[in-house]
Formats: sequence, structure tokens, C-alpha cells
Amino acid sequence: MGGSTGGRLPESDIRRLEENVKRRLSESESDSSPHVFISFANEDIGEINLLRGQAANEKTDLQFDDFSVKEPYDSTNAEYIKRQIRERIKRSSVIVVYLSDDGAKSKWVNWKIEEGLRQGKGVIGVHKSGAIPNHVPEAFGKNGCKIVEWGHDELKAAIEAARKNRLP
Repeated sequence: MGGSTGGRLPESDIRRLEENVKRRLSESESDSSPHVFISFANEDIGEINLLRGQAANEKTDLQFDDFSVKEPYDSTNAEYIKRQIRERIKRSSVIVVYLSDDGAKSKWVNWKIEEGLRQGKGVIGVHKSGAIPNHVPEAFGKNGCKIVEWGHDELKAAIEAARKNRLP
């Protein structure tokens, strides 16, 4: 005859699992770094990769927990794509919109801004030094989102302010 426990875990395993969950929850609650979703037009991917590289540079204290979509979703179903992006925005605290003339024309960039604002996220725009865009996405301009030049100190301060000023 076997020593079956009827599918139950031993009490010591349950206590160990509970402690593990409590520790992980505590760690996530104390995480004070901003979680950033980057919104941009596909035409600007080269510039975005530079921004990601700058954020990953170990010599700076600017940190991105980048929730943006790095590979396009393999679907023509707009609702599927929106669900996937909505989830990424939900996990972020701030949306950084790369401002360019291409981004201003993008319906997806505009939708991401609207969705982020709907979810109570902080939204800021960033542009390359000396490349102030002629136009911004409609939702960005309509909601008076802050624009900063692509510079370490300016971007860091804007992300912090947007994160602190977002809705709970």
C-alpha cells in the first residue's frame, strides 16, 4: 500500500510556498523604478533602438522597464493586437511617446496614447535634440501632455513626474 496524501502537499511545502509568495509580493511592492511603455511609429525604429540603448547604458541611472512591443504582432486582427498592447500598457506606469511627423500620423500611436490615458497612466513625449516635430498625435495635443527633448536629465525628470502624477 502506498503512502498517498490524497493529492495534498505536505504542510512544510505549503508553508515554504506561502513564504516564497509573501517575499515576492514584498519585493514587487518596494519596486520604485518606473515601468515604461514606448510608443512610436514603425518608421522610427532606428531612433527607438538608440533610446533603448541609452537607457541600458550602465553609466546612466536612467532605467527603463520597457514594455513596448519590439516585434510586431503576427495578426491582422486589430482587436487581438489591441488586447496585447492593452496588457503591456496595464503593466506600465508611464508611456513615453517618441514624437515625429510619422508618429503624428499613426493611428496606432494615437490609440496607445488614448488607452494609456484611459488607464490613468502618465504620458510624456520625447523628441530628438533639434528635431521638434511639426505635428503631434491628436490625443497627445488634446490632453496637453508634456514634451521634453531627448536628454538624460530631462527625460528622467519627466518620467518621474509623469509616474508620480498618474492616476492610482
